[in-house]
Amino acid sequence: MRNPPSDAKLTGLFLDMLAAEQGAGPNTLDAYHRDLTDFSEFLGRIGHSFADAETQTLRDYLADLDSRGFKSTSVARRLSAMRHLYRFLLNERIRAEDPAAILSGPKRGRGLPKVLSIADVDRMLTRAKELSEAEEASPSKRLRSLRLYCLLEVLYATGLRVSELVALPRSAAKRDARMIVVRGKGNKERLVPLNEASRQAMADYLAATEAAKTEKKKDSLAASKWLFPSFGESGHLTRQHFARDLKELAVASGLQARLVSPHVLRHAFASHLLHNGADLRIVQTLLGHTDISTTQIYTHVVEERLKSLVRDLHPLAEK
Repeated sequence: MRNPPSDAKLTGLFLDMLAAEQGAGPNTLDAYHRDLTDFSEFLGRIGHSFADAETQTLRDYLADLDSRGFKSTSVARRLSAMRHLYRFLLNERIRAEDPAAILSGPKRGRGLPKVLSIADVDRMLTRAKELSEAEEASPSKRLRSLRLYCLLEVLYATGLRVSELVALPRSAAKRDARMIVVRGKGNKERLVPLNEASRQAMADYLAATEAAKTEKKKDSLAASKWLFPSFGESGHLTRQHFARDLKELAVASGLQARLVSPHVLRHAFASHLLHNGADLRIVQTLLGHTDISTTQIYTHVVEERLKSLVRDLHPLAEK
């Protein structure tokens, strides 16, 4: 192609396609942008670009990532970004061939998710509730404690992704609501049930935000459309803020901060459901997984339960 677009221009077109056609969210787009920017900078140092890089050049980039100490999972992610990019360039006839088509990435062993025990989660919920009911706390501190307790109850009751949780609308806190509509990856919607504890926690938190309204409503977060509002750019609590609060709660509950995160609690939700006999397909639906193979990683937690079922229920087990 004569005078092909710059790497920056091609990256922009590619990201626009992901957003428009595949419903990619901001976090996904940011990750692709970072990966492709790094790839472009490597190509620029050796006098190449997206439009003219050959398969061996792509292999050199993967080797460069390895020499920089990138983990195999990170290298595989960069390779995936390149594959998606070059399929796009091929479809748009910007490239006549796909140099990434025959590349093979590093073999990845799928790690088991960190899982908190039911007792660990219960300790955190108990401590969060105690903090939310502390009479000596200032109104602002009590409101933050109520918010954290609400977040924790809803997360463990639903298994939402942290991005879905912090962006819940205020309407999700309706007292009579038994289900909430969650907009997940790819802008897909799913229904997720709420338990009584999570509904009560949302009601208590919402009542506290209403009571905390200032006289100048324009300065109040109580009028926000978000359940967990913030003065930040997004208008709602950030994932990072919630993660920090959660780690502080973990320490206050006698747990190691490094073992606790919003995603670990999502794992706990799925693992504990399976341990108690939930159907894998139901858990897949609740988590919003498109492919059941993603959900199957949690089945390691029921290995002992399956063994005990065979041992206790098999008709010839005692013979």
